[in-house]
Amino acid sequence: MREMRRKDKEITDRGEIEAILERNNICRLALFDEEYPYVVPLCYGYQDGCLYFHGFAGGTKLDLIRKNPRVCFEVEEDVQVVTDPDPCEWSVKYRSVIGRGVAEILEDPAEKKAGLGVVVKAFAGRSLEFPEGAMRAVSVVRIRVTELSGRRSGY
Repeated sequence: MREMRRKDKEITDRGEIEAILERNNICRLALFDEEYPYVVPLCYGYQDGCLYFHGFAGGTKLDLIRKNPRVCFEVEEDVQVVTDPDPCEWSVKYRSVIGRGVAEILEDPAEKKAGLGVVVKAFAGRSLEFPEGAMRAVSVVRIRVTELSGRRSGY
């Protein structure tokens, strides 16, 4: 990724960046579409350098991943508008992560189940069992993260 211009806002500790990914479960995913980028919010789980998400077995996201698996994603937390009597001094407090990676639609049933388990654990805080019929009807995608950058303001 490009070098960050505002070094005072850069998060350089990989553990701190990954902690942001682990604490959150909603991201924006950017994909290549012919003429314009395609961005979609989605639920995710993060484990061992990979993001996982699930969804309908068809649709735009999967079509675009099949065409070009290179993706970018963004996660933020603790976003607060900071007001000031001078409107030119308003700002925003936040922590954020931007990452790049390569997406793979998981076909192996064991990998699908494990990936879905990562997503569910991000929301439920524990593992849950999935009916076989549901596993066949859902797609699970793993993004192997290749680049991460973190940024904070006001923290």
